[in-house]
Amino acid sequence: METQEAEQGKKIGLFFGTFNPVHIGHLAIANYLVEYTELSQIWFVVSPWNPHKKRRILLDPGHRFEMVSLAIDGDPRFSASDIEFTLPSPSYTCDTLIFLGKKHPDYRFSLIIGSDNLEYLHTWKNHETIRSGYRIIVYPRPGFNPETVKSIADLMIVDAPLIEISSTFIRKAVGEGRDIRHFLPPKSWKYLEERNFYKQ
Repeated sequence: METQEAEQGKKIGLFFGTFNPVHIGHLAIANYLVEYTELSQIWFVVSPWNPHKKRRILLDPGHRFEMVSLAIDGDPRFSASDIEFTLPSPSYTCDTLIFLGKKHPDYRFSLIIGSDNLEYLHTWKNHETIRSGYRIIVYPRPGFNPETVKSIADLMIVDAPLIEISSTFIRKAVGEGRDIRHFLPPKSWKYLEERNFYKQ
């Protein structure tokens, strides 16, 4: 499945992630960005494998994509994309950006990342192309100092609320047998719980 066509405009924010699993923090950030920036729609681009993360801790990509789809179901501002499932593995952001640019030449794509990832942007494949060719929208993470940002041609740092929930926390809590249903969108939690994901 490819992502839906954006019907409300052509300024699309690409929110990349393994979403292992998706949680309310992801939704809160996306909600803020689509309401407080020029973005008309946000695509949650589910990465089958992030080369910077350990593969063994990842759920099957299809399950992670399904949980994202369930999380945003019914909200036309958001769309789930499995485009990286069809591209060579591991997934590299620069390759996906180039592919989507060719597929949708009339769209203006922006890259959405957390400030913690911004610190390591220089280690990404073809990071110079990303820095010079795309708008980068950064949402803050605890400890972020915007004065450290350099040499990015089109950078927007948004004043979004700090979100300290992480997928790592979710996995650990579930593994400990804790009921944290309200940290995930209800349909995603139900999907996760029925399949006993992350339980030890």
